[in-house]
Amino acid sequence: MLKLKPNCECCDVDLPAHTRDARICTFECTFCADCAANRFEDVCPNCGGELVRRPIRPVHHLAKHPASTERFVKAHPECAEL
Repeated sequence: MLKLKPNCECCDVDLPAHTRDARICTFECTFCADCAANRFEDVCPNCGGELVRRPIRPVHHLAKHPASTERFVKAHPECAEL
């Protein structure tokens, strides 16, 4: 099951479970749509995999399977000025 990480690991913007602006790779590295497209050209800087829109978990499932609250930020060179 996807963790639904709560933030972009580049710019740290909030990415709530219901947003359509989250992008993930197959390892669940998580980025906002802006960083994914404009900083990484939709390629994960960690694994080289494709960054795609993260699916939205239906609200009625979030109670039993909530999104993660653990924030993660990584020092990517493309994010250095942030």
